[in-house]
This record gives sequence, structure tokens and C-alpha cells, in this order.
Amino acid sequence: MLQPIGVFDSGYGGLTVLREIVRTLPQYDYLYLGDNARTPYGPRSFETVYQYTLECVRHLFDRGCRLVILACNTASAKALRNIQQLDLPRLYPGADPASDGPERRVLGVIRPTTEVIGTYSRTGAVGVLATQGTVASESYLVEIEKFFPELTVYQEACPMWVPLVENGEHDKPGADYFVQQHINRILAQSADIDTLLLACTHYPLLLAKIAATAPAGTTILSQGRIVADRLADYLVRHPAIEQQCTKNGQRLFLTTDSPTDFDRKATLFYGETVQSAHLAL
Repeated sequence: MLQPIGVFDSGYGGLTVLREIVRTLPQYDYLYLGDNARTPYGPRSFETVYQYTLECVRHLFDRGCRLVILACNTASAKALRNIQQLDLPRLYPGADPASDGPERRVLGVIRPTTEVIGTYSRTGAVGVLATQGTVASESYLVEIEKFFPELTVYQEACPMWVPLVENGEHDKPGADYFVQQHINRILAQSADIDTLLLACTHYPLLLAKIAATAPAGTTILSQGRIVADRLADYLVRHPAIEQQCTKNGQRLFLTTDSPTDFDRKATLFYGETVQSAHLAL
């Protein structure tokens, strides 16, 4: 039975994370689910994001996944804690290490990043560029405080960046204004900011413009490589989970919207042609 590593996102952005995970751990099977029919998650309430995310996570478990990565900052911020602490023990008693059932785990993209971000800053001032929902959740402020209490963290919501990427405008001159606007705003909060975190999985496609706009010497962090490296470490430290993940090198893709549209846009994020199937929730 195929037991892939599940990767979930509200749309396409999680494919930038999956791309790095596959590069780092190509031997595993992966099942990607994009909830494109209900995207974007960013402006939605905590309760709505939680319910949508839980529904998709349960479907990935039903498809054989034992480990699911929420490759979505909004879902990680608004749903992960409840799913880990409330739903897994209730819905899947085997998720309790004390039981004899198969283990199930759900991980996010916020904690892996916050565990290492302080090692990149020389000044102790970092900026977080994210969606409005992620900024409002203050998840990065809380998590960074746990690992690097000495850091000062500044946030900036960039509501136009996701539409620019999804409409294929990320590399056009028209995107320059919106990138410059938000880089200026976050740097105006402190002259000491020397590290910028792209806390949305769409934003790596704007990396060239962000790098060209930010001051020379600024460290710009994308989450994909960090999450991939931390996942590799997690699998080494949790052999009971690792041994349940099948290793045939298969990549499967599901979307809750049109597979034709998904396949056309997914290439931009994943870097390779994909062929998806429709999932009716």
C-alpha cells in the first residue's frame, strides 16, 4: 500500500516547498493536495481555515499518508495547533505514542523556520513578509520569541503579492511598485533589519525583485530549503514515522478545482510539468 508523505496547501504556493523537499528527499512518495477551489485562505477566519485544513488533512490520511506537511503559512498559523492537540488524539487514537495503532503526524512550516532564523541575523532585527492572515495571527512573533528571545521581529502584510504571482505578473515591470512599496514599509520600521523572511510560499517567485529592492547585504530567506532540511532531520529522529513512509519516488497531485488550470499554473511553482486529479470535497 502506498503511504506517501502528504503535502497540503490552500493553492499553489506549497509546491515551492514540495520542490525543495523532493530535491532533498527524492526517495519518498509524495501526495500534494491544493485546495484551489477555496483559496485564498489568508483573509478567512481562524475557524474557517481550521475546518478547511482539517478536512484536507483527513483526506490525506484516508489516502494512506501517515505524515502531512502543512506547506501553507496561513494553515500552519490558524489550524496546526488545534489539529495536533485536539483532532489527532480524538480522530486517530494511533497518533498517541502510547497506543499500538499507526502513528500519524501533522507538521507546519512556521516552526522549522523560527528554529533557525536567529542564526542568520547579525543585528538582531528581522523582518517577516507575509499575508494579512499570517501577520494577524502573530504566529511568527510568538514562535521566534521561544527560540530567539533576543531578536526584534517586524512584520509587513503584502496582500498584492499572491495575486501577482498567481496571475503570472511576478516577473513583469508592473510588480516592481508593489514589491518596492512593502520592502520600503518594513525597512522603515527599523534601520537595523538585516534579514527578511518570505513567510508565504508564493513569495519565492518574487525573490529576484525582492533581492534587487532590498539593501545590499540583506539576507533573504525562503522557507522551502529550510523546511526540507528540517524534515530530513525529523525523519531521522522519528524512525517509527519514517518507516511508514513508502519509497518508490512517486509524486501524485490533487486539486479541489480544475486539474487543467492546476497543471498549467503548477509548473511555475514546482518547476516541472505535473498531472493532477480532481478531488471533490
